[in-house]
Amino acid sequence: MDLHIAVLPGDGIGTEVVDASMRVLDVVAKKFKHTVHAEFADVGWAAIDKHGTALPASTLEICRRNAAILFGAVGLPDRDQTLPQKQRPERVALLELRKGLFANLRHVLLPPGLASRCPLKMELIKNGIDIMIIRELTGGLYYGQPQGVSGTAPERKAVDTLAYSEHEIIRILKVGFETARKRRKRLTSVDKANILATSQLWRELATAMGKQYPDVHLEHMYVDNASMQLLRRPSEFDVIVTENTFGDILSDEASMLAGSIGLVPSASLGAPDSQGKSAVPFYEPIHGSAPDIAGQNKANPVATILTVAMMLNYTFGLAHEAAAIEKATFAVLNAGEKLTGDLGGKATCSEVTDAVIAGL
Repeated sequence: MDLHIAVLPGDGIGTEVVDASMRVLDVVAKKFKHTVHAEFADVGWAAIDKHGTALPASTLEICRRNAAILFGAVGLPDRDQTLPQKQRPERVALLELRKGLFANLRHVLLPPGLASRCPLKMELIKNGIDIMIIRELTGGLYYGQPQGVSGTAPERKAVDTLAYSEHEIIRILKVGFETARKRRKRLTSVDKANILATSQLWRELATAMGKQYPDVHLEHMYVDNASMQLLRRPSEFDVIVTENTFGDILSDEASMLAGSIGLVPSASLGAPDSQGKSAVPFYEPIHGSAPDIAGQNKANPVATILTVAMMLNYTFGLAHEAAAIEKATFAVLNAGEKLTGDLGGKATCSEVTDAVIAGL
């Protein structure tokens, strides 16, 4: 199979972890007799310095003509502050590239060999942690209108609007139910239905859809309780589906259950529009650009390597190839001999990547 991929390393450690994941992808492709066609493009500050914008038209065109986007990270906090918010890389690049991709899947899995890195007591994690968090990505507070700051100090007013349509809720709930059906058949729908009108509609629609999936156990949970239960009984969660802001917060919280945010991959997926066209799937590790360790070969490549596995599975339908990457990666983590600093080890990004490739 020909694998056509737009590769956007971006800023900070993005270049290092994307390079690592591409090395792994090349090995897997060769092993299973596939051909990788990778087109590299600038994004973030790397693009601003060359083209004057965080997302040049040339980069956008490369993304649109490929089957998937592999993304590193964008944003450099010190430099971001020199730009108006609407021109900052994260807002310009991520919001545009994710347009039309309403389902963000983040897989949190604690390898047994890293149980000691989990901040929870052993008795709470003895049954393991394997959670798929499905976050609605194109609605809610991040996109609702009106939005902005008005007035003058000291009486300025800031407004963010939380809005969801029935269509937006139904399509993300369906992803949640279908994903749960393929896993352990447990779905936790997270909302704030005791306060928010959007959550009341969300819960009503989730309850109704649950009748279409009698084989899936549906549980409703308020977001504040969910944040507590993730720390109290994480092993009982299978699939979590929730709206944009709640999903952003809960997935970062859950990432630490795996031992490090450097272990969590993500996929942003869409569906065909009325004309049969789909936005290009977007794959990225959930960590940021970490400029404090950039260029020092200290970054943890695991999240990006596992992101490549998600890409092979969801976009190209190559389940065996994805499983081979996951098996090799988790073998390295469980062995505990090649771990980066965020996991208490001393291995470099390159050494971890070499170990995964050796496992393949």
